[in-house]
Amino acid sequence: MNFQVDFLSFFVIQVDGKEGLGGKSYKHYATMDDYDYDESDVKKFLDGEFARISKRKVEKNPSTEQAPTKIGRFIVEPEHELSSNPNFNMFARLRAAEDKEDFKNACDDLVRMYLDTSAVRGGALIIVQATLNTHSDDPFIFVLKCDFEPKIARITESSLVSEVEMAISARNMKSIMYPYMLEEGMNDEWELKIHQSSHARYFEDFLKFVTYEQSMPEIVNEHVMGFVQNYVETKWPDASNEERQQEERDLELWAASEKRDLQGKWEPLQVVEAAQHIVELKPEIEVRFKLDDTAVRGLLSDFGAKLHITKLHDRYALIIEGDAFTFEKGFSPIELLQPESFETVAERLKEKRQQEDEFADGDTPPW
Repeated sequence: MNFQVDFLSFFVIQVDGKEGLGGKSYKHYATMDDYDYDESDVKKFLDGEFARISKRKVEKNPSTEQAPTKIGRFIVEPEHELSSNPNFNMFARLRAAEDKEDFKNACDDLVRMYLDTSAVRGGALIIVQATLNTHSDDPFIFVLKCDFEPKIARITESSLVSEVEMAISARNMKSIMYPYMLEEGMNDEWELKIHQSSHARYFEDFLKFVTYEQSMPEIVNEHVMGFVQNYVETKWPDASNEERQQEERDLELWAASEKRDLQGKWEPLQVVEAAQHIVELKPEIEVRFKLDDTAVRGLLSDFGAKLHITKLHDRYALIIEGDAFTFEKGFSPIELLQPESFETVAERLKEKRQQEDEFADGDTPPW
């Protein structure tokens, strides 16, 4: 995938203080056309980056809430055109530029908007109009942000080691690509692709009129809370019922907790049915939990079929069914096990519990 650069503008952003809390300014270093770019050191720096950005995998509904790469879609009110979106117009102006002066002016406006973003960091901001000539003459816009790397050092003859005051690296480059390329030759002008540090929201704050699809955890949480609300309304139709109000308060506390216990409210069939609705959205959705110190990670679709949670008196027991074990890294004597039958283990657990109960009864004082 070979992108041909039409125009490129190179800016340096200066920030006083940490996390953009001080004064912010920018300096325009150069605007190049295709001939200038081919002869510049910037080409060596960016070599291969455009293809890497366009090929970077992205999910419509990310698997994690803090996914670094996302697809954004321009927000448009009903019965309004795409041109009513200010962020779209900004990119459209960059795409429409036909000479260096027009492109530089459009870039100036973008940089000024970017400086209003919260927590801006100093670095290089590179804005590029590039074409994938093998498929279309319609240009792409790349917005590339490279933070300063103040601790990078270089070797010089005079001082042997000299710190570079304003070094930049493509290693942690943040990027926007517009339009989003679904596959080679197929673009969506309603969408763009952003890539940034998973903990940062630079581009999301910058693009105020762009929305992003929910992550799978957010979708699952929303569905689970919908099931819970339906359960409450079905069991207590009267909203003024004291039991219902108490249940809603309890569930609100449960939903807000980072670490949660088994609630013991639904029958297994109800849980399987609710899980099936979620699995239909994403078959490979995972479930993770811990039973005491044992961590379990599996597919939600396996619950009720290969994964079972049971009660053994006042304790829990977990049953996992599968065809083969896989052990990795360090050796363990468990790998040499000849497994007993399920019935044998179940009987032994019952006997163990009975012995514990008898022992506890024997320790009880006679009065």
